[in-house]
Amino acid sequence: VGGSVLAADLVMSGQTLHAYHMAGGLHHAFPDHGSGFCVYNDASIAIAHIRKQYGVRVLYIDTDVHHGDGVQWTFYNESEVCTYSIHETGKFLFPGTGFVHERGAEHGYGANFNVPVDPYTEDDSWLESFTASIRKVAAAFKPDIIVSQHGCDAHAFDPLSHTHCSMRIYQEMPAIIHALAHQYAEGRWVAVGGGGYDIWRVVPRAWALVWLEMINHPISAALAEKHSDVPLPASWLNRYFKESP
Repeated sequence: VGGSVLAADLVMSGQTLHAYHMAGGLHHAFPDHGSGFCVYNDASIAIAHIRKQYGVRVLYIDTDVHHGDGVQWTFYNESEVCTYSIHETGKFLFPGTGFVHERGAEHGYGANFNVPVDPYTEDDSWLESFTASIRKVAAAFKPDIIVSQHGCDAHAFDPLSHTHCSMRIYQEMPAIIHALAHQYAEGRWVAVGGGGYDIWRVVPRAWALVWLEMINHPISAALAEKHSDVPLPASWLNRYFKESP
């Protein structure tokens, strides 16, 4: 939680435009109880801190395969926090929420968006749904800062979900969020981690892609141009090949 709050302060104080806290993203916990592997909800606490200390409008973008329920319900009645979640439908996956009719309540009505996708959804459908909807949400809400959660469990290799996406969505989604931050929020962007349970083939690659995009690393440009032959460092391969499948 402290890491996500620190990331928020670094960005809001102007010390950096972007900050990334991979250990965060525990989006299922509620104010009064833990849930779904999450004891505390660092994203909600960081957003509440931003609201209290800086009074700005926050757009929360959740790309985890599980609905970001804890963050949604924490800010469900608030108009200055817009929550967006794209996830496998709650008809088939924990936590069983995140339907399109969940739009917010009271002052927060219309500031809560859910994009549930069906099991076995693949890259093209996922990216079309995400791109079309998040651009409209950002344009309508006009945030002062974006907080994004980067669970990487919509990948086909993940053992806990049923969607069939590839690493492609984890390359393209951070790039879209990055562009929206500069278009609407003067570049202010806090990213946190999240779920992901194929710990060798998916998680390190997906989270590295967020960081590479965030710092405009040359590898990001190479991957965007479909140059997929960028080698991993030999020292990394030597360190982990006995453990990794």
